[in-house]
Amino acid sequence: MNSQDVILGLLHRRPMSGYEIKGMFEMPLGFFYETSFGTIYPTLAKLESQGFIAGESVVQSGKPNKNVYTITAAGKARFLEYMESPLEKNVFRSDLMMRLFFAEFVGAGKLIEWLRQEIEDSEREYGSMLDRKQQWEERASGPTICLNIGLRLTEGKIKALKEELAKLQGEDEG
Repeated sequence: MNSQDVILGLLHRRPMSGYEIKGMFEMPLGFFYETSFGTIYPTLAKLESQGFIAGESVVQSGKPNKNVYTITAAGKARFLEYMESPLEKNVFRSDLMMRLFFAEFVGAGKLIEWLRQEIEDSEREYGSMLDRKQQWEERASGPTICLNIGLRLTEGKIKALKEELAKLQGEDEG
């Protein structure tokens, strides 16, 4: 899976502007797929030069013109190749986990700070996903399945973070 496959999938659903695609990478895709926003527009240009998408400039009143991208038949075929390919192994990267792995080089206060921050961020993310769930509730679909898995993973993460924080705070007080 790469950004090209994801963008083709988004455009397979409906035409979008680069700004709309960027928004989809933030949420809902952001909790299970990461890309830098600096790669979106070059990827769109590459897909267009390969004939997988077509861009159309749309004139907007009082705003700059925007490019709206539509998937082509070749793009649909390319996306379906991806969908039919074998599943790739999940990749998990976490700056927090890397820092925790090397936590012996910082004090307990820093660990407590990191865990509190991660709990706060995860609870905010969980709330955002719950809001999205209410919007999607009536649909039994792939995005809803993704959202439900994301909710359960985030619930488990928050629980584990709180348990580890409690242990650290108990040790710090003792």
